[in-house]
Amino acid sequence: MKYLHTMIRVSNLDESLDFYCNKLGLKKIRESEHEKGRFTLVFLAAPDDESAQIELTYNWDPEEYTGGRNFGHLAYEVDNIYQLCQRLMDAGVIINRPPREGRMAFIRSPDNISIELLQKGEPLAPQEPWVSMKNVGEW
Repeated sequence: MKYLHTMIRVSNLDESLDFYCNKLGLKKIRESEHEKGRFTLVFLAAPDDESAQIELTYNWDPEEYTGGRNFGHLAYEVDNIYQLCQRLMDAGVIINRPPREGRMAFIRSPDNISIELLQKGEPLAPQEPWVSMKNVGEW
């Protein structure tokens, strides 16, 4: 048995691709449009690991998605949690749970999917302004 991917329904494909690719840094593996079913699939993966993929499903007919928090969360191991969180903040992404202790942070996608960022290896030494930050949002 092999893990293939996690599917997430998105309400705005362009906004979601901007978030996952341009801001978070994932890369697009493949995309396919299905006219008969009226949906588009886009598969994404971390730049150095295509074994764990996300399938973004965009239904062409508008639909309201609720309960994104019920999904749980995606998790990515990162090389430097402080640098990534700063880059995300500079791009307008809210850090819902800052990396105060240099090990873990949470952000959310445009469709309210929680994404956990975990520092690769040992936690980094605590740094300001992260140490004194309060939660910006609920996670």
